Amino acid sequence: MYTILVVDDSPMIVDVFVTMLGRGGYKSIAALSGAECLETLKSTTPDLILLDVMMEPMDGWETLEKIKADPETRNIPVLMLTAKPLTPEEANRYGAYIEDYILKPTTHHQLCEAIEHVLARQHSISADIERAREAGVDQQIIDEYERLSKSVDINKRLLKVLETTYSIKDARTGMGENIVRAIKSMATSIKLQEERLNQIRSQFSDVFEVE
Repeated sequence: MYTILVVDDSPMIVDVFVTMLGRGGYKSIAALSGAECLETLKSTTPDLILLDVMMEPMDGWETLEKIKADPETRNIPVLMLTAKPLTPEEANRYGAYIEDYILKPTTHHQLCEAIEHVLARQHSISADIERAREAGVDQQIIDEYERLSKSVDINKRLLKVLETTYSIKDARTGMGENIVRAIKSMATSIKLQEERLNQIRSQFSDVFEVE
């Protein structure tokens, strides 16, 4: 059974997510602040963290940075939970640190689907890496594959959130134009990363066929 740490400064919202997770077959741990989250991680290593963005005094982004700065906790997958729309700046700054961005309110199905996607991706990448190492693939290529496999998938999901959040009508204002430009830039970057990822996957396939 996977253990999920739920972090939100609203006890009522925590109870809702704990109930959802229980229905999905997950074990839950609760923390009511960023500080309590960090303290909990000193003695417990969950399989995944659901972290709210809008908390006080330490918000979710600051909590996330502290989690990822600690070698003991940096590899724990983190999904951000919030009612606040994602901005292109946040996507660029924190995209490498998070596994998904879930807008509240969310359904039991949406929440469990997001968690299962993250855990399945993690398992798939680990299996590919192990097979590549056994086949003698260069470690630098393996590291690049691991980074790109995660970042391309996450950034695609973040891009979808941004495209859903910001409609074409936003382009009528100066801020809207900047947002549209940032989204297009992100889409271009993802395309380039995906092309490189496909090249590495092709190399992996060639090596695996030789085995």
